[in-house]
Amino acid sequence: MADLRLLLVDDEEFFRESIGKELAHTGYAVESAGSLEEARRLLKQETFHVVVLDMRLPDGDGLDLLPEIKETSPTTEVILLTAYGTVEEATRAMKQGAHDFLMKPCKLGELEAVLEKAVERQSLERNNIALERQVERLQPSQRFVGQSPQVKDMLRLIERVAPTDSTVLIRGKSGVGKEMVANAIHRQSPRVRQPFVVVDCATLHENLLQSELFGHEKGAYTGAVSLKHGLFEIADRGTIFLDEIGEISPPLQVKLLRVLETGTFRRLGGTADIRVDVRVIAATNRSLEAMMKEGQFREDLYYRLNVFSITIPPLRERRTDIPLLVEHFIHHSSIAAKRSAHVSAEALEALTRYPWPGNARELKNVLEHALILCDGDAIEREHLPMAIRMGPSFGAEDEATGLLTLEEAEKSYIRRVLNECKGHRQKAANILGISERTLYRKLQEIGEIQATP
Repeated sequence: MADLRLLLVDDEEFFRESIGKELAHTGYAVESAGSLEEARRLLKQETFHVVVLDMRLPDGDGLDLLPEIKETSPTTEVILLTAYGTVEEATRAMKQGAHDFLMKPCKLGELEAVLEKAVERQSLERNNIALERQVERLQPSQRFVGQSPQVKDMLRLIERVAPTDSTVLIRGKSGVGKEMVANAIHRQSPRVRQPFVVVDCATLHENLLQSELFGHEKGAYTGAVSLKHGLFEIADRGTIFLDEIGEISPPLQVKLLRVLETGTFRRLGGTADIRVDVRVIAATNRSLEAMMKEGQFREDLYYRLNVFSITIPPLRERRTDIPLLVEHFIHHSSIAAKRSAHVSAEALEALTRYPWPGNARELKNVLEHALILCDGDAIEREHLPMAIRMGPSFGAEDEATGLLTLEEAEKSYIRRVLNECKGHRQKAANILGISERTLYRKLQEIGEIQATP
């Protein structure tokens, strides 16, 4: 991971050079300035994790720079230094957002201790923001369940790529557990103590997604009443997971490519480059190769994302995992009173035979539904949806095998859900566990609605 970026502002050249060298040895990327003017220029060029700021400078008071730093980068920690400090000045500095106040000459060890606390606090703040975003997504268990050869192969790939900083592209149909795989990579990486930020690219309008990813300055557009940190800033030194990356627009693809190539971006309405150290994991249920051929996805972005690829097999290709998943989902059900329930042999046979176009997500929802219906401790065949009770013969099937192809199963299931919802696309999308925009695209693909010319 990249060094922590530190700006040292002091008019004593010897102090800047000596302290700067020592801090560089301990893992900081140090820039220095001898005046307010020079400091302002550097602050416009990039963001810093910490600023060590002298109170007395040739062209003004260091305290005058403090509110400017906090306005443009609220998470930057500021440590003030002075040889003429007073209690009043210290109180004023802390009220304006300074992390600490040290008297000069200060010992290197003392400064390092304060810097360590400042970085810890900054990391805690970013983790809190990331955690707030993830509360609704948390699952009782983040373990990928399965003992099939396909799952074991996939887990070995995760184990190999996790300790690196390589960009990972996760492929798989909706509901297979792409976010869980991304989380597993993060948890096994050196970035595990830093934020893991999830972005669902399919659920946000282009302009809103751009603001979410990169943030915006106050007044950047109507309604931007305050500065907003982008999720790339929140994920600094951690991992960002871009789910359904195939849904982002070509203009946004260009901006994402710049972040991957340079590690920098600008907030909406901003002029200063913000540098971040973020590991990117992306996921898609679409063929990016086909999208490239159609001119819908940038080739250069594809190669930046596809450094290391992991494909999650659909549930129908690892049926031996279904009993394990059934046990897992029941044990972690939101219906606490039914967590000791079991599935009858007939019901388990029906669950194992079903093609599961909605994958593990659909299985989880079916079991939750069945737990609500069953009165005792056993889920019987009668508690399962009709499509599952009827088995693979439900809908169109392949004459040679008697089984649906994955594409046919998905089409059949989408049509059935839409029919149950009386054509209400938003309700159908919620049941399917996909965005309404993704459902609209799938309906175009299966010919249920005409594409807009």
